[in-house]
Amino acid sequence: MDIDMSALRGRKFDVVIDIPTMYPYWVRNVAQYLAGNVGLYVFVSTESVYADNSKPGADESDGLTPLPEGLDPYMTPTSSRANYGALKTFCEQLVQKTYPSNLIIRPGLIVGPLDPSDRFTYWPVRIDQGGEVMAPGTANDPVQIIDSRDLAEWTIRMCEGHETGAYNACGSELAMGDMLTGIKAAIKSNATFTWVPASFLRDKGIRGWSNMPVWMDPSGRTAGFSRRSNARALKKGLTFRPLAVTTRDTLAWAQARPKVEQDALAEGQKAGISRTREKEILDAWKAK
Repeated sequence: MDIDMSALRGRKFDVVIDIPTMYPYWVRNVAQYLAGNVGLYVFVSTESVYADNSKPGADESDGLTPLPEGLDPYMTPTSSRANYGALKTFCEQLVQKTYPSNLIIRPGLIVGPLDPSDRFTYWPVRIDQGGEVMAPGTANDPVQIIDSRDLAEWTIRMCEGHETGAYNACGSELAMGDMLTGIKAAIKSNATFTWVPASFLRDKGIRGWSNMPVWMDPSGRTAGFSRRSNARALKKGLTFRPLAVTTRDTLAWAQARPKVEQDALAEGQKAGISRTREKEILDAWKAK
């Protein structure tokens, strides 16, 4: 695509932070003006670049996702979502080829206030409602989350230190049960949790990550997705605020959103499930 980046002509920057893109045409079109004019180019990528998510504890040396044969990396955005990991990998490679001084940041699940995806927000809101809450899998299933503010603050510190290389900027491993009970304690909810096995959820068409946010079925090919090593980032000063702080701030933001957004969250339109669907699954599980 030919997106006009000519406003960058003749500009020089100490640091550029490229936050949202998954589209190689963006990196290419920016580079025609910024190559040789940037002190440090920071590309915010994703853990989805990794080709194999079955190995718990894998670090930044793990293999990345190549472009499928015959795929044009400069395709239009409407046809690229299915190749998200491959295109992010290609973007990383463009950045590394173009800017001798580069920093590649690979976050996992980013959470906190102002996150419109509802992937974490679902849980503080649902648990605040109280009553019986359906919990997926087992209490020991691993999850990884990072507050967007922790990610942002660490990124700025990395820029100030002119750090380079690739880093998994993900939260430390946390048990799903600890996350849910931590949320409950933070907001002083009366909620109770009923754990429903992954196999039963699959049979009912309930998927991890989308219908049961944050959580992924830890079996098979996704066993390592929520167990990526963040040791390299920790050595460079990555820190995390308490879960209770993230929980309370996220809930306060969610409760201040426009009613139409709150209604969409209650119906699970982006992530999670509706209270009606939750009750149906719980009733079916108890009957079994």
